[in-house]
Amino acid sequence: MSSETKIDFDKMDGLVPGVVQDARTGEVLMLGFLNPVSYAKTLESGFVTFWSRTRQKLWMKGETSGNRLRVVSASTDCDNDTLLFRVVVEGDGLVCHEGTVSCFTKPVVSETEAARG
Repeated sequence: MSSETKIDFDKMDGLVPGVVQDARTGEVLMLGFLNPVSYAKTLESGFVTFWSRTRQKLWMKGETSGNRLRVVSASTDCDNDTLLFRVVVEGDGLVCHEGTVSCFTKPVVSETEAARG
């Protein structure tokens, strides 16, 4: 990704969503938020670094678990207000803090599906 691309951090009070996708399988692994500092750190280090909204600090995914997210490629959407990181997961590959590969593991059933069910 070109560092010349201007990311629009203004729409969401200084943050943009960062979607993380496995570069090999295409599976969506997680979603986090970045501010300008975490975005710059990601570009500099080559590992996805987020801004923790609850702890109000930078955090590199995998800094304690070893399951770091090494950026293979990065792109932005057409509005420059969301990032997509295609990554290789280092470590045992379990990205979610609940011990799963992806954070997206809980099915949501719509009312129409429930009525049919």
